[in-house]
Amino acid sequence: MDQAAPLIPTYEETGSVPGLPVEARAAELTVILPTFNEARNIPVVLERLAVALDAVAWEAVIVDDNSPDGTTEVARAIAANHPTVRVIRRVGRRGLSGACIEGMLSSSAPFVAVMDADLQHDETLLPKMLAELRTGQTDLVVASRNVEGGSSGTGLSSIRAWGSGIANTLAKKLLHVDLTDPMSGFFMVRREKAEELAPKLSAQGFKILLDLVSSAKGALRIKELPFTFKERLHGESKLDTLVTLDYFGLLLAKYFGNIVSVRFLMFGLVGASGLVVHLIALRLFLVVGGLEFNLAQTGASFVAMTSNFFLNNQLTYRDRRLHGLNALIGLLTFYAVCSVGVLANVGVANLIYLDPSYWWFAGAAGAIMGAVWNYAASSALTWRKS
Repeated sequence: MDQAAPLIPTYEETGSVPGLPVEARAAELTVILPTFNEARNIPVVLERLAVALDAVAWEAVIVDDNSPDGTTEVARAIAANHPTVRVIRRVGRRGLSGACIEGMLSSSAPFVAVMDADLQHDETLLPKMLAELRTGQTDLVVASRNVEGGSSGTGLSSIRAWGSGIANTLAKKLLHVDLTDPMSGFFMVRREKAEELAPKLSAQGFKILLDLVSSAKGALRIKELPFTFKERLHGESKLDTLVTLDYFGLLLAKYFGNIVSVRFLMFGLVGASGLVVHLIALRLFLVVGGLEFNLAQTGASFVAMTSNFFLNNQLTYRDRRLHGLNALIGLLTFYAVCSVGVLANVGVANLIYLDPSYWWFAGAAGAIMGAVWNYAASSALTWRKS
């Protein structure tokens, strides 16, 4: 009978990650791991990095957005035994792009990589990416699902794959980004290039690669390598359908040369969705409810404001997101600060509403009138910085 192989102690048993260096040395590569609720994945991804980068002087920087599941605590416990692991805990700030920027700027290594901590990115590709940068002929290496040999695998649903394709097309058409996969979140870049571009990058949103390449305006020498997108091991994806609006906000901000902020554009996109909600509610109040126009317009305004509040709370102001009782107070505050906009809304719409066939024009004109006030008031009062 063959002798059984000795069991390797696990992180849960020892508090240390097998294979992870226990002595610090000057890092050639910093791997940035932006996290939110990844406590169960952190030990696994670090162990895999230790195997993949065994011949490299590397460090990991875990940038956690104050996860409620204890991600920061798990990461700090590992860092206490392994000085090659560093932790940045962000309080009052949310978003993958901002986390990546802070992580890259914390590094002193000549090369920095960004990858997810959910194990959907193939860590075995990192040595190949590093080899490309070492040649001195490349500034940025991107792991692409869309070059020959790459694939979305089973890690991306058919709907998300379809949406990713549309997003890629828009990035190429609007921003002239020469990438097969500008939506990729797995890449490696020369640190000095990241430092140079950092002031131009948006701390909001999820698409840091698109922002990086479009901000460089063709100055980066780029190499794409194929990889297969894998299934998440633990937890749930943080990329919900609302991120689509966030992506369009970034596209528009870059297209117009960052004249206006991504947050303002996001607020505008949410407001545009609110206009649709407003017109639907107005029509229902007029036709189904039988209300006279002033009452119908007022009711539709509050329906749209409610929709806008919750969308903005989830997306535009995700870094200041309100929960529980604070969300209720925020909603009431949102109603209050927008009341001036509602008065202008109803007044202008009533002046225009001369014929029932023009209900849509009157409703739209009134809704647009309140938009400017809503943004200024909500930023200063509803989602004010703590």
